[in-house]
Amino acid sequence: MSLISTLARLEAVEAGRARALATVRHRHVSERPLVFVPLTTAGEAGAPLGALVGTDPAEPRLLVVPQPRDRDLRFAFLADLAEAVLPYVDAYADAVEPVERSETDPATGGKVKVEVELCLDAPQLVVPSRAGVEYVRLLGRSMRFRRTAEQDPETPFPAPPRVPLLGRWLTHYGDRARVPGSSLLVAATDLLNRHWATGQSSLEDQHLGALLAWIDPPAGESGEAAALRAELGRDQGGQLLCPPAGPATDPAFDNRLLAPAIERYDRARQALGAAEDGEAADERLGALHRAEREVRRLVLSQLRPTWDAVWRALELVRELPPGRRVADRWTRDRWSFTGHRDRVRAGEPPQPRRDDAVTAARKLAAREAAQAQLEAQEALDDPLVMAGRRLAGEAFAGEVVDVTMTWTESKRPSPRPLVSVRTDDAPHLGAGVKAYRSLDGRPQTAVFVGYEEDGGGAGGGRTVVLRVLDRMGRSREPAEGSVPEKGDRIVWTLFEHDQRVGPKLPDPEETPWTHGGPPRQDAAEAPDPVTPEDVL
Repeated sequence: MSLISTLARLEAVEAGRARALATVRHRHVSERPLVFVPLTTAGEAGAPLGALVGTDPAEPRLLVVPQPRDRDLRFAFLADLAEAVLPYVDAYADAVEPVERSETDPATGGKVKVEVELCLDAPQLVVPSRAGVEYVRLLGRSMRFRRTAEQDPETPFPAPPRVPLLGRWLTHYGDRARVPGSSLLVAATDLLNRHWATGQSSLEDQHLGALLAWIDPPAGESGEAAALRAELGRDQGGQLLCPPAGPATDPAFDNRLLAPAIERYDRARQALGAAEDGEAADERLGALHRAEREVRRLVLSQLRPTWDAVWRALELVRELPPGRRVADRWTRDRWSFTGHRDRVRAGEPPQPRRDDAVTAARKLAAREAAQAQLEAQEALDDPLVMAGRRLAGEAFAGEVVDVTMTWTESKRPSPRPLVSVRTDDAPHLGAGVKAYRSLDGRPQTAVFVGYEEDGGGAGGGRTVVLRVLDRMGRSREPAEGSVPEKGDRIVWTLFEHDQRVGPKLPDPEETPWTHGGPPRQDAAEAPDPVTPEDVL
């Protein structure tokens, strides 16, 4: 945790209200996101109980499994979920733009320009918390290897037609959520925590109701009191006033309301199965429908507060202006969406359960580079974030007090001006340390030369001498505007703005034996084996 974050949390405790951690929005928020609020059965993470899903805050689609132990009802839930999610995903798949990109020519090994398609936009999925992100990943894992009757007519428990496809998309979104800065799959709590600091712990910040209570408390009430009521407040029946939908349910709800309602549903189904004549069957069918409606009502009562809270979180985040580099990160998400669309349309198999050594190394390297790039871009976009880097000695701001033109001693002298910067910060500078500033959106590099002996001045600051190294053109005289001028106030960073490309990894077919060797071509993913526990 940075010093700025610590100070913001202390101020939030003192003021009784959350404090801003950013002046701009550092994540992309779609104009029409798909909000997904899932609910699972207690004690069985893979058994869905219900969900609210949709793009309209006023008209969510309710999906309920009245008996989560019933395989057919669970498959029906997944089929309905596919019918709610896949049309939303497909709506973005065909609107494309032509883009030129460099690719390796397999014949020559050189780089060539090719024209490819890039989706104009990408579907965004929003869940309440990080637990919801993990649940999306779990759903994808449980569905993408399922076999349909069309794929395998002899499969004992065929899945509905579009369920495996939904599993592949949810797996991709869950995997993409692990890339720092990605916004394809986001948690509402992470969106809020990135932009505001509360007076509670990071664990408590995963409760969306409590988090919103700190950021936007009711009139005349402190954030701490409102958050405590959101976490612990119960009605006369002992039920939470703000159900977390975590996606686990509250034990008091399970024991007092849900379990009896499911038991009544089971009895009604058994009675309907035992009916012998049409009149008795009609009466018991009505009782079954009433029991099912009761379960749906109870599930909706747990989901609707969280559904409204997610949309309220999106409204709060949208009030912040987007950072300059947010669009660039969203473009990378669009490339990711387009690539997976192409793989699905090409008929490639589902993602494997475990990546091979080379793929895993590539993912790890890409995520590390994305993390460093995200931290740099957020600091460049946001003065408040940059203030934290300055306090940590990773950047400094100052006024240019002198510029001395010098050149290299070569046949074609190049400009290497010395820039003296007066600063009150305490950057971690040493011999050969490089500093960077943003020049027309591109980093300009300078190297630390030393300090001027000016006695420190009345403010206790010091003068840093830097030698500018690049971005000044090819001629002897530097290009206009490429050299700082006396009186300019500039922020210099000690971290690079763009991450360097890591070492080239071998192709998966060239994986050394120390890392498992090349992946087997005959080890295609098979559906999960049927066990006695699968038969209810």
